Formats: sequence, structure tokens, C-alpha cells
Amino acid sequence: MYLTVSKQQYWLETYGDKEATPVVFLHGFTGSYKTWKETIEMFGGTHWCIAIDLPGHGKSQIDRPIRMETFCDHLAQLLDELAIDKAHFVGYSMGGRTALSFAMLHSERVQSLTLESASPGLESIEEQMARQTKDEALAEEMETQGMAWFVNYWEKIPLFSSQQQLTTVEKRRIKEERLSQTASGLAASLRGMGTGVQPSWWDKLATLTMPVSLIVGEWDKKFVMIAHEMKRHCQPANLHIVSEAGHAIHVEQTEKFATMVKDFITRMEE
Repeated sequence: MYLTVSKQQYWLETYGDKEATPVVFLHGFTGSYKTWKETIEMFGGTHWCIAIDLPGHGKSQIDRPIRMETFCDHLAQLLDELAIDKAHFVGYSMGGRTALSFAMLHSERVQSLTLESASPGLESIEEQMARQTKDEALAEEMETQGMAWFVNYWEKIPLFSSQQQLTTVEKRRIKEERLSQTASGLAASLRGMGTGVQPSWWDKLATLTMPVSLIVGEWDKKFVMIAHEMKRHCQPANLHIVSEAGHAIHVEQTEKFATMVKDFITRMEE
């Protein structure tokens, strides 16, 4: 269903009993609510699961840049529309950065935080500026060359090399989801919510008060290092390194991932 906030239309799908505890799922760059279908199915209807298409993605075809802080305010209003005071949040990659940003800006709305292959942004201004330049070049190239070019480029980056081991059916599904996006939407996402333009939360990780679960794949060396560093800053956080998985654990080890997330959320409710 569509919900309108500040004249922007956001698409979200809900699953399960709305009287149950809510869990909000936030997908990664080039994804959509469909990313979470198998994970949510494994929850078995015990929770009210809400999957949202982030700006520029899926059916939330917002093709102007919306900054991370602005979207977090929109997300709070979406929760109000759904009559949700507080929820568990699960975010993957860009969705993890978004979930963490929301926890920083609206901590009273977050019951627990599960961050899959996510970062708190970039620490230095120099890193941020370099990433902004890189992302702008990619956005312009995408707008010029189109989605077929971009998806061909994107699926070959080292971050997703472990996905070559997926079945043909799984690889086709991921490719179709990426191709269903628009160049204008993804370019707007990079410009508004890219790693280089979002706030850096590194120096505020210690202020988090809700339970935090960090999940990374053993083959994703960069994000394993980031997760260890995040845990050092946020002592109460749990860190899980999943064997035989790269960046997208919920795709490469769906059952392990879903079980881990559900067990963590269930424990937080005891």
C-alpha cells in the first residue's frame, strides 16, 4: 500500500497480525520490499512485519534526492500512520545505515536494531568528499547509459563476488529486482542517502541504548573489519560472523539469517 508523507508516496508491504510486535525491514541499494520475502516467511507469522521501499527504489519512485535525516523523519511519520510507537528494525547495507540513522535520530521508536553488512558512514570529511565524487560519477553514468549497463556493472563489483555461487534462479531473481529500478531513482538515492552524504555516526555509537545485533558474512572482509570496529565503539552490541556468506547474508544464507534475527528479537521481548 502507498502512504503519503510530506507529499512523497512510500510503498510498503505488511505481513502477519498487526496486533503482534512490529518489525520494520529496510532493504539495500538496488533492492525493494521483495528482498525480504523469504526472511519474513521464516518468521512464521509471529510478528507484524513491515517492509518499506526506500526513496528511489521499488514502488517508492521518488526521483529527487531525499537526505538521510529527512527520510528518517518521514519514517517516523510512516510509523505514526501505522499507529506504531516502537518497533524492531532490521536493515541491510544501505538499509542498515538507514536503520542506524533512525536509531540515532528517533531512538525512542527503536526496540532493537539488527544491522546486516552495515556501516555508520565515513569518519573523515576527506573520505566523505571522495565518496560523494565517486557516487556522483556513478549516478551520472547511470543516467547516461541506462539500467542495463548499470546492472551489468553492479553485479560484477567485488562486494557481490560470492553471489556467483547462488543458483541460476536466485541470480535471475536478484538481477530482475535490480533491473526493475529506474536510473533516476537510484541516482537520487546516491545523491541523497549515499554513504558519502549521510552523517557519520562513529563517535555516537556509544550512546545507543537499545540492543544491537551486528551480522556480517565471513567472506565480506571489509564489513567484517567495520563490524569489529563498531562493536569496539558499541560494547553492548552482539557480533555474528556467518560462515559461507558474503555481503548479502539474507540471500546467501537465508535460513541462518532469519533464525538469527528472529531469535535475537524474541530474546529482546522476554
